[in-house]
Amino acid sequence: MRRRPSFSGAMLILGLVFLYLPMAVLVVYSFNASSLVTVWAGFSTQWYAELLHDEQILAAVWTSLRVAFFAASAAVCLGTLAALVMTRFARFRGKTVLASMVTAPLVMPDVLIGLSLLLLFVQMAALTGWPADRGMMTIWIAHTTFGSAYVAVVVAARLREMDRSIEEAAMDLGSPPARTFFAITLPIISPALAAGWLLAFTLSLDDLVIASFVSGPGANTLPMVVFSSVRLGVSPKINALATLVILAVSLATFVAWYIMRRREKKRRAARRMSG
Repeated sequence: MRRRPSFSGAMLILGLVFLYLPMAVLVVYSFNASSLVTVWAGFSTQWYAELLHDEQILAAVWTSLRVAFFAASAAVCLGTLAALVMTRFARFRGKTVLASMVTAPLVMPDVLIGLSLLLLFVQMAALTGWPADRGMMTIWIAHTTFGSAYVAVVVAARLREMDRSIEEAAMDLGSPPARTFFAITLPIISPALAAGWLLAFTLSLDDLVIASFVSGPGANTLPMVVFSSVRLGVSPKINALATLVILAVSLATFVAWYIMRRREKKRRAARRMSG
């Protein structure tokens, strides 16, 4: 007797179809020969060739990748420090306020974050003369600001689940706190650091609202260029660009998952041998 799919299984399938069917349609229509994105006129790769010759889009891609890389790297450093303060330090005056301020960007609308940062940069330029022009630097600061909040939440969750007896044993054997962190704590929380970096990188690469507030002439990110081009009419080159982005993100996610999976297997095997 054939087993009927459960309600949860059916809902899971419907949810996956709802999420990924539009992406599949977008990928298919990126190979459309027609200049109209809704009319199929045969298979063609001409839009990929035109995309590679579009200097505006290529410059925006390079700008977004640079900003996202440096913003994610800075967010991991700041977010990890904030997570250590929230989980490892004893209770001190203002700890609750600090934790609330660290996680505030998670619930604040992007419009408010972008407007507040714009006003901050304008006042700083009036008082100190910096920044003289808004561009990649201001976008990087803005993306680091809200990316640190996401990294702090991810790393703090990993630190709370970590067995602190390993750190205490290392320090009892004479290891200083700094060496204990780099030799014991950092390898254990490395999956959380990688996940936080990828999350911050993706959020920076995807941001449109905040970057629109804090950017200046000559510093256009990829979402800004795509949004401005879509307002004038959807070009098939946008489908080709989206397909390449989906491919790159999927490959990066798979590689990160594979590396973390291998490390976790090695760690479990080492624990079994030591036990």
